[in-house]
Amino acid sequence: MAKVETKQKILNSAEQLFAQAGFSDTSLRQITAAAGVNLASVNYHFGSKKDLIKAVMNRYLSVFMPNADQALVQLLAQPRCTVSEVFQCFVAPLLSLTSIHRQGPEIFLQLLGRGYIDNQGFLRWFIVNHYGQVLGHFSQAIHKAAPQLTKAQMFWRLHFTLGTVIFTMASSEALKAIANNDFNEEIDVEGLVKRLIPYLASGVTAEALAGSD
Repeated sequence: MAKVETKQKILNSAEQLFAQAGFSDTSLRQITAAAGVNLASVNYHFGSKKDLIKAVMNRYLSVFMPNADQALVQLLAQPRCTVSEVFQCFVAPLLSLTSIHRQGPEIFLQLLGRGYIDNQGFLRWFIVNHYGQVLGHFSQAIHKAAPQLTKAQMFWRLHFTLGTVIFTMASSEALKAIANNDFNEEIDVEGLVKRLIPYLASGVTAEALAGSD
């Protein structure tokens, strides 16, 4: 088996298992069994489980982040912007992940969610250190669109936003089926995301209740 083919088999198997069961509950033995390779192959191509996790995530991040950054920079050049416009910067980059996998947008957000659920601190460190500029531009854009928010309010609202997005995308197939059966609506991933943005923007900019945040 060619080295490149072996590496791709490991990545593909790891990606599927990580998305389904999480990073903590997926062992290297499970990955090697699914990929049909030995443990030495994982050590040779990636070195460790942590490095394999980073490689799986970076397959998506390396496509998503530069595209998102370009859109954010263009938005920051405008005199003013809205929270909806900030979130809209992520739509095309997210949909572009279908070039990696047919369900790339859903898989990417599931993996991102797993990183938080499994408390993978090294993964957050990796994202901040490799894509800190993009995160900085996002923070600037949100502050520009909603300058009334305190840092604490920003933290909580963006945390809730991420959770909503991850849950929605993780259950996207079920949601599309319900929309079709109950409302006779044909919805693709793009339609789902565009329905989500107004809800998220309203949540981020909602008036705070006394003592709530």
